[in-house]
Amino acid sequence: MTTRTLGTLRVEKAGPLATLQDPGRFGVRRLGVTQGGPADLHAFAWANYLLGNAWEAAVLEVTLGGLTLVAEQDTRLALCGADLSASLDGEPLAPWQAFTLPKGKALTFGMPVSGVRAYLAVGGGFHAEPVLGSLSCVTREGLGGHQGDGKPLATGDRLTFARGAAQATGGTREVPAEERIDYREPATLALVPGAQIADFTGESTFRAFHTDWTVDTRTDRMGVRLTGPRLDCRLESMISEGIALGAVQVPPDGQPIALLNDRQTIGGYPRLGTLTPMACSRLAQCHPGQKVRLRPVALSLAQADYLRQFQAFQAPAASRG
Repeated sequence: MTTRTLGTLRVEKAGPLATLQDPGRFGVRRLGVTQGGPADLHAFAWANYLLGNAWEAAVLEVTLGGLTLVAEQDTRLALCGADLSASLDGEPLAPWQAFTLPKGKALTFGMPVSGVRAYLAVGGGFHAEPVLGSLSCVTREGLGGHQGDGKPLATGDRLTFARGAAQATGGTREVPAEERIDYREPATLALVPGAQIADFTGESTFRAFHTDWTVDTRTDRMGVRLTGPRLDCRLESMISEGIALGAVQVPPDGQPIALLNDRQTIGGYPRLGTLTPMACSRLAQCHPGQKVRLRPVALSLAQADYLRQFQAFQAPAASRG
């Protein structure tokens, strides 16, 4: 595809962290490379769905706002996830809907109101050169993103996409009300028990699931630290093993760490179990200081919930209408 067939959004002001993300980088953890991908898979999926995009289409993950984009042609977009005080040429723009950004007009993200990560999709997805099979940007490893070097957007950058798909016309499309999440509410996170949970003391296991945990300030795309009562494990040492998305490790200080998309690939701390994909998505939208609870769930129920949530999104675009 030549540059003449591409449309662009110009970065007039770069926020603290805005990166391209597709579903993630898989099949490379044996090389020590993590998966990346959207921290909030739920909002990512809906943003693409509103535009009829394929599951693998890359979107822009905007963290904590502070970003201004200018359209260099009329562009059809969809915004889902956090309310980052978005505005279209100065007029407030609520998330969970598709809209048109006219040529020369600005889309601006301000301060977070609810949640911390918004997802901006364009028809056909944003373009870039894949790195190890994915566009997902992982800044820690210097991989992927709009320039392939793992760097977030900077002022003056341009995001490219297929012009024809992004100029598709249409009225307002919105996510159903029941699928919109109020990120300001306390979160209950489903966790599949496993790994070393039997090695924790009975009192610690009780505390794990009957305590309000507080999201710590030490939180990013690698993981989220939770503070609360100390959890004690009988294991004195263990051999490092592979770490899945959502693994909840408990280091020697007894405070859990839920590992997210940019996590390390192996770890040697005991684990309570693994958060479900929906629980990871919900946790990724929590501000420091917010309260969360862990809720044990059977693996079969977690798998059924995942299929219910995401199977329809992964169908071919033509079959979704």
